[in-house]
Amino acid sequence: MKQSKIKILPLLLIGIIFFSCEEDKTINTAGRVAYISLEGGFYGIYGDDGVSYDPINLPTDFQKDSLRVLFEGKILTEQSSTHMWGKLIELKRIENLK
Repeated sequence: MKQSKIKILPLLLIGIIFFSCEEDKTINTAGRVAYISLEGGFYGIYGDDGVSYDPINLPTDFQKDSLRVLFEGKILTEQSSTHMWGKLIELKRIENLK
């Protein structure tokens, strides 16, 4: 009985670690920057994929209403925002689409 518990414990630990690891939620899409007049106002991105994104690090040069952009970023599921709008995202890359 004791040996079977010893064999199961490592498998149980591996299962817990595997299922608790968060999937990397990186997105790469185009969209349109928009000024959102909620919570004092901020800039968000309406993605061409139909998702609204709330970037935590949108550079000042890109904070222009209706600006078309191509961007890549990581969805932040472990954090929250006072904006309560869209999916929180940390941008890894952003460029202007003319």
